[in-house]
Amino acid sequence: MKDIVDKIHDDIKSMRVRGALDIAIAASKTLKKVATSDAKNTPQLLQKLKRAGKKLKSARPTAISLPNAVNYILYIADKNCHLELNEFRRKLLESIDRFIDEQKSALDRIAEIGSNLIEDNDLILTHCNSDTVDMLIKRAWDDGKEIEVVCTETRPRYQGHLTAKELSNHGIPTSLIVDSAAHLMMKELKIDKVIVGADTIYASGDMINKIGTSQIAICARELDIDFIVASESIKFSPQSLLGSRVEMEERDPSEVIKSGKLPGVRVLNPAFDITNADYIDIFVTEFGVIPPEAVYHLLREKFGWELEI
Repeated sequence: MKDIVDKIHDDIKSMRVRGALDIAIAASKTLKKVATSDAKNTPQLLQKLKRAGKKLKSARPTAISLPNAVNYILYIADKNCHLELNEFRRKLLESIDRFIDEQKSALDRIAEIGSNLIEDNDLILTHCNSDTVDMLIKRAWDDGKEIEVVCTETRPRYQGHLTAKELSNHGIPTSLIVDSAAHLMMKELKIDKVIVGADTIYASGDMINKIGTSQIAICARELDIDFIVASESIKFSPQSLLGSRVEMEERDPSEVIKSGKLPGVRVLNPAFDITNADYIDIFVTEFGVIPPEAVYHLLREKFGWELEI
């Protein structure tokens, strides 16, 4: 069982498994496999689950969906630790399956709600690659809205290429631009809306997403363009209610430039940045459309189990 935990940990860390939802589901399925592993009794299985959870959570420190998923499953396990092994296992497996189903259905709900914010003939700019944003835009297109999309490349890993391919294959007119052209294109093309995903959302309404997002948000505000964040609630950080901040991931310089190409030059490769709540117009969640100042209340309502509030 250690092998599967190590494999998924490495897959998440190396971004072979990427995207907040996919990460959460991969971790949940891994803990489900651990839950079916051999154990003499409930305490022994609980310890195996906690060790696996700790390992999984260390893979991507900035993607809050990962610890949220793991912590929720371990919360359910702790809550039922008084049960005999077979009953404990049964309840936990049912809870994990239900949790995975809820995360998948959240995407469809966000697409339904968010597509209503898109108007006919909108020109939309998006940054990085988000399954949530992709589904939202495709839903609007399928509803008959004539839209076009501009995707940033999102260097250094070029996740914007994935978005461009996904939307273009769906029949949506799509353009690809280099990241540094964002302000010029937003102004010259007269972008109507910016729609991005999120990796972590704080109680303050500040949000962490792929590096470059904050610059686009600042440009959107300067040009009076709506900046919309589409995100499942699993990306909200309950610990931020207590003042905790997630670790900002710095990735390997080899993603930017091959080793030895610039001897003596320090290469920095931050993977994420923080967009201040002041630059965000609305969040689209499976629970509806909310302004940044409402994030605090949603967190208290939906994550009380973790905070014991």
